[in-house]
Amino acid sequence: MKSLNLEPCLPPKWAPSGHAQTVLGHVLRSPLLPDKGERVEIELPDGDRLVGFLLRGNSNVLVYLFHGLAGSVDSTYIHRTALVARAEGHSVLMMNHRGCGAGSGMAKGPYHSGSAEDLGEAIAYGKKHFPNHTHLAIGFSLSGNALLLLLSGRRGNTKPDLAVSVNAPIDLSSTSHALAQGFNRVYDIRFYLQCRRDIMASLKTFPKEIRLPRLVTLRDLDNLYTAPFGGFKDRDDYYSSCSTAGLLQEITTPTVILTADDDPFVDSRAYHESKPSKAVTMHIEKFGGHMGYLSRMKTPLGTIRWQDYALRESMKSLLNSY
Repeated sequence: MKSLNLEPCLPPKWAPSGHAQTVLGHVLRSPLLPDKGERVEIELPDGDRLVGFLLRGNSNVLVYLFHGLAGSVDSTYIHRTALVARAEGHSVLMMNHRGCGAGSGMAKGPYHSGSAEDLGEAIAYGKKHFPNHTHLAIGFSLSGNALLLLLSGRRGNTKPDLAVSVNAPIDLSSTSHALAQGFNRVYDIRFYLQCRRDIMASLKTFPKEIRLPRLVTLRDLDNLYTAPFGGFKDRDDYYSSCSTAGLLQEITTPTVILTADDDPFVDSRAYHESKPSKAVTMHIEKFGGHMGYLSRMKTPLGTIRWQDYALRESMKSLLNSY
């Protein structure tokens, strides 16, 4: 693929920093879907279930949307991206991770940045029910890394035909350290509290011998819960085996990677130092924070949400070249 040739995300004066972009991008009002569509349940090989929602379109493209840590299909960036894909006529399958959103209490196992197998199961479901479609997956943040891991061939079985990864923490150890520092603790606390709520909900159905403190870091959570119940030796084994910074050269699926230099806790140096394959188009924006991307001027979509515009252009570029 050639360069995306995107208009730059020039930040407004009221959101000049990565932190401002991240926080305001999350809290500013966002359009929502009037209807999430048909409920879909996918049984996983270990007996857990994923819950998603399907919106049928009139094109021959099925777009999968996978949310980030502590999110769900109700996250505003999922709704906005679904609206963008729907405007192009595409069908959309919005998937909750294990125990998230409408799937709360329906999974004994954790989801994490290495959940490539779960993404693969969702894509296998889509390919079974939409065999004549082109299958394009978009992963945000945590799911962005899991998607890249699937594409690398290291974990999971069924790959999409095309893919987009947004602000993925491709160096998990670096991101976990960054979240424990300074103002980033605000994000860390929010992530932890939501994750703890989801885990406590699952314990009502699937009791485990575990005690989660009221407030620790995500690094602590990975040691206490994610690693032992996710099948890893320890936190370091989880980070090293699931980080994708060194795996981008193994991707053969046409893929767009979007991220920003001023992301507060996903260090873009891992991207700059990576060696992606020819199948990967990497776009590193100077400004945008962590999935904030608020623009000073309206994008061609008529809003200041640069991420929505970038995702539309990414989808068009991938589909045109496929």
